[in-house]
Amino acid sequence: MSQIQEKTEIVRIERLTDDVIRITIDAPEIAMSALPGQFVMIRMGNSSDPLLRRPFSISQTSNAGHIQILFKVVGRGTRYLAHCREGEYISVLGPLGQGFKIDMEKTSCLIGGGMGIAPLLFLGKRIRQKGLKVDPIVILGARTRAELLPLLTDFEQLDLKVHAATDDGSLGHHGLVTDVFKTIDPGPDCMTYVCGPKMMMAAVHLYCKKMEYSCQVSVETAMACGMGACLGCIVPAASGGYVHACSDGPVFDAEEIVWEI
Repeated sequence: MSQIQEKTEIVRIERLTDDVIRITIDAPEIAMSALPGQFVMIRMGNSSDPLLRRPFSISQTSNAGHIQILFKVVGRGTRYLAHCREGEYISVLGPLGQGFKIDMEKTSCLIGGGMGIAPLLFLGKRIRQKGLKVDPIVILGARTRAELLPLLTDFEQLDLKVHAATDDGSLGHHGLVTDVFKTIDPGPDCMTYVCGPKMMMAAVHLYCKKMEYSCQVSVETAMACGMGACLGCIVPAASGGYVHACSDGPVFDAEEIVWEI
């Protein structure tokens, strides 16, 4: 799939918490071709600081030609983006990477943690559009109610029931998404789609392996180019050697990669 570089306008900025931001961008060509699990690389400003583009999962697309990204302010690049204003223009490259492979024959289980929830919203919307006979199971976790609640609302607008978990117990289960997953019986034909912290994804993978569920994971890692040229996002492969999270992934079958915790 070819990549598109667009000069895009920021049409909406939402501050969900003090450090969690959602931005809607007018990028019609990218929105038209993007698949759940793919990402974009965004250049911050017109100067060389910060020098490199930053990767962001695509959280939603719209028929109006918009894409949404969701991020937490953690460094110079995200701080810059968080201080942009509606009407500003930014350079966006995408869609990049390999997305989720939706299995129409299996029960879908979407499990997300923190900012890893972002690409699962796009996936949930696409699964809804395909009209699977069995509703997807959605399990989402975050640190607090304040961080998780706005994201739950997005899924509920798709008429998807969400099982919630928070680290502090302020919303849903007090604990881990894996605890909730173990209380649910999706049946033997389960395809689990996971994105979030590495330890969470590893735990879900191990449980899926035990239960003989299929499992796809979206690997989040630092990237410099987003197209497999810089070798900055290599991931150990179970078959030996390495794969690129940006071009071979970010979505992999969980069995394809080495889980070094």
